Amino acid sequence: MKITFLGTGTSQGIPVIGSNHPVCLSKDPKDKRLRVSVLLSWEDYNFVIDCGPDFRQQMLTRKVDKLHGILFTHEHADHTAGIDDIRPFFFRQGDIPIYAHKRVVESLKTRFDYIFTDVDRYPGAPGVAINIIKNDSPFTIGGQQVIPINARHDRIQVFGFRIKDFTYLTDVKTIEESEVEKIKGSKVLVVNALRKEPHHSHFNLEDALALIDKVKPEKAYLTHISHLLGFHEEVEKKLPKDVHLAYDNLQITL
Repeated sequence: MKITFLGTGTSQGIPVIGSNHPVCLSKDPKDKRLRVSVLLSWEDYNFVIDCGPDFRQQMLTRKVDKLHGILFTHEHADHTAGIDDIRPFFFRQGDIPIYAHKRVVESLKTRFDYIFTDVDRYPGAPGVAINIIKNDSPFTIGGQQVIPINARHDRIQVFGFRIKDFTYLTDVKTIEESEVEKIKGSKVLVVNALRKEPHHSHFNLEDALALIDKVKPEKAYLTHISHLLGFHEEVEKKLPKDVHLAYDNLQITL
């Protein structure tokens, strides 16, 4: 399985519009972060986790010409706002499978009603095939089992996902020990680390490193990063061995 980090930034991305923060002004391409998403590829399959407002740009950058499904962690705009841009895939392939909590599907139906309606359907609208994710109910995509990991993003439930030896978590603030047990044994763990200071709904760097120490993967990558974490090059040097900052277009293979 190949994992491509399509975006590693938080909800505003980096640079933040109008910001004079030094990280936003950085010339280092690793300090420029689109909204968070990953592309998972194996055999002839392509799946993405989340499709935020940068989805079109991300698909063009990676030259993705076929999409077999989207796994949604939760309903926030930086994880869902690009769903209209599945249209080129839909026109070639038909309905695109989506996988999400029932609550997330209901949110999408409200915000993107023209995609989900069967009444007076606009002929240019994309279509989806809905698959509801339930906690403690693994499901299969492209012949691979996916284990949902249940966590909290402040008051909102979010799903992470484990596929074989790879686990992806984002927008996590708290996670029960029973869910951590589902992650243990992962060779690669991706987890959010918003900034150094504590945050009410996201892991900060200390929180992320504490989870990594508990899970003990062979390698860990930090994502959903804001400009407040600091310059990529400087933060990377201070991280523990085998823990790295992810960056846009980084590719790893399992």
